[in-house]
Amino acid sequence: MNPQQQSNKVQNPETPIAKTPQMNERDFINDMLATEKYMTSAYNVALNEASNASFYQDILTIFTETQNCQRNLYDLMFKNGWYKLEQAEQQKIKQAYQQFSGYMTQFPYQ
Repeated sequence: MNPQQQSNKVQNPETPIAKTPQMNERDFINDMLATEKYMTSAYNVALNEASNASFYQDILTIFTETQNCQRNLYDLMFKNGWYKLEQAEQQKIKQAYQQFSGYMTQFPYQ
């Protein structure tokens, strides 16, 4: 890995964990995070398709709780250095901004 690639990483120092065949704390939390991400996605579809206002509110409550749980797990993984991000290049950010700014002229209400 060259120094340029290293500088694009956004991560905290990694909390050491035992490397064994058994699942460790990081494995369990990563599994829970993946499950919560899947569940929030599924609840989002249910919210989009709910035909009853009361049912919608119930699903929204569950979705919010699930989303908050997902965020807490993400924060824990990131804090322990077990979740890494890559910083976007400034040029790519500018390109995306220009692309999507052009779409704003197509909105009926501005």
